[in-house]
Amino acid sequence: MKSTPAAAQPSSEPTCSIGELAARFGLATHVLRHWESVGLLTPAARVSGRRRYTQSHIARVALILHSKQVGLGLARTRDLLDACDGPGRRSILRSHLEELDAQLARIRTSKNLINHVLTCRYEDFTECPRFRAEIAATAGIDREQPTRSPHPRGRCAAHLVDR
Repeated sequence: MKSTPAAAQPSSEPTCSIGELAARFGLATHVLRHWESVGLLTPAARVSGRRRYTQSHIARVALILHSKQVGLGLARTRDLLDACDGPGRRSILRSHLEELDAQLARIRTSKNLINHVLTCRYEDFTECPRFRAEIAATAGIDREQPTRSPHPRGRCAAHLVDR
């Protein structure tokens, strides 16, 4: 009687179908297939032609979903999962953190301007010098030089810096 190599023996680890795995996380099955096609999820073992997923697949899907929640795109998530070591993964996360910090700074600036506009003494906030300066700075317009509105009647946002 020949013994079968360990790699060829069926695993006793519990498995689930693609439908069961998708349902566990509230996903459509095509999402898991897509993740397999882009290299985020390792291809599942096939039993009678059907995908079967293990506990490690479940953990990986949870990690992918968590990465999405913190704003990592699919490509960066794949890079994170494929990184060979802790320093490589930390480098990816450090880069993402820098992007988040820049995004937070933009959000803070926007929030401050909106708060100012909501309490501005000008009836029409487009008349407010602070608002106009912010718009000019965003557009890269030198406030010292008069600009012409590209709109024939001067009714678009460009008229905010013309005065």
